[in-house]
Amino acid sequence: MRFKLTAMIKTRYSAATVLLFLLLFLSTNALAQLTLEQCYELSKNNYPLIKQKELISQSKEYSVANARSGYLPQFSLAAQATYQSDVTRVPIDLPGLSIKPLSKDQYKIYGEVNQTILDGGTIRQNAALSENSAQVEDQKLEVELYKIKDRVNQLFFGVLLLDEQLTQTLLVKKDLQSSLSRIQASIQNGTAFRSNEDILQAEILKTDQRIIETKSVRKAYVEMLGIFINQSLDESTKLITPSIQPVNESADINRPELNLYNAQRLLYNSQYLLSNTRNQPKLGFFLQAGYGKPALNVLKNEFDTYYLGGFRFSWNFSGFYNTHRDKQLLEVNNQLVDTQRDFFLFNTKLALRQNSNEINKLNELMRVDDQIIALRLRIKDTAKVQFENGVITANDYLRELNAEDQAKQNQTLHRVQLMLAQVNYQNTVGN
Repeated sequence: MRFKLTAMIKTRYSAATVLLFLLLFLSTNALAQLTLEQCYELSKNNYPLIKQKELISQSKEYSVANARSGYLPQFSLAAQATYQSDVTRVPIDLPGLSIKPLSKDQYKIYGEVNQTILDGGTIRQNAALSENSAQVEDQKLEVELYKIKDRVNQLFFGVLLLDEQLTQTLLVKKDLQSSLSRIQASIQNGTAFRSNEDILQAEILKTDQRIIETKSVRKAYVEMLGIFINQSLDESTKLITPSIQPVNESADINRPELNLYNAQRLLYNSQYLLSNTRNQPKLGFFLQAGYGKPALNVLKNEFDTYYLGGFRFSWNFSGFYNTHRDKQLLEVNNQLVDTQRDFFLFNTKLALRQNSNEINKLNELMRVDDQIIALRLRIKDTAKVQFENGVITANDYLRELNAEDQAKQNQTLHRVQLMLAQVNYQNTVGN
């Protein structure tokens, strides 16, 4: 299992103004301690994809507004100039009466206003389609953002593990220094060999190396977490051990993926309802005004103004050819979504079972860890007394000291792994 790290806010203050100092002081204290929930929130807000959320919202507003503008009067302007091979002629030839035929070149420019009265629900369904499309994109983004928690967990619990390992190493060093002081006193009294002192000092130096390595790794993890949450952290940042909720194996799965599948079903349904509007009758009012040659009086072969208005009714029956197939397409799309949903739930429940088994295993290991540490502590204390009395060598004592240290390190690892497994369980459920 890989762990990664966290840390605290690095602040600088300027004596320029007291206000600036106070602001920086408060900012420093605010992140002197970090909780897991704070890291979740900060990392989510800092993640580059979060910018898409506002863009999706704006896109939805514009698309819905565009669709609903269909309820407003629609204005258009048109013009045409034509030349035709023949024109309408009056087939009457009377003495003294001459009817001049129309010109073969004709012109027209006009404006028209159309107002929808009944559209069969096309405008409403277009607006609903835009909203549902935006909802699908938003839920896809939520799914991606939810994955951030796994990365935060690795960093956060990695730091917690290193903190506990560092604490245990410092305790070992303190124990070694205590034994070294007693051996040095025994050497002065001539009851111990100087080689024992050298062995202990060498072991203390090895412990110092472990401390240096642990601090270096922790610093790197803290910097990584700082970049991830967009905060300036340093080595003094303290991570608060989270309070873990008890595992509830009967809890319902509440993941953003399920919301995505629901949104996809709504989108497909909107597409189906929009296609059905093709089969509905349409009714609208129109008013046209223009200037042309000829105008409405086709016998008047000159430019003139005109206007006309009225109602338009249309009903296109060709859409009924596809009604059955559209219904089948909707059912197929919904079945695809249901299949994806079932597959996701199957994998999620499988992951929860694995997490649950991991939690049970770690609980058992920690129960045994307590027993091992109790035994190793008694063995080490006995060896320490024997070493200080010259019964055993320094190497014999160090063997038992390191065995106790290893037992405690194992317990530390299991404890942090247990917390991580419990948090992963909750995240897998969606709590």
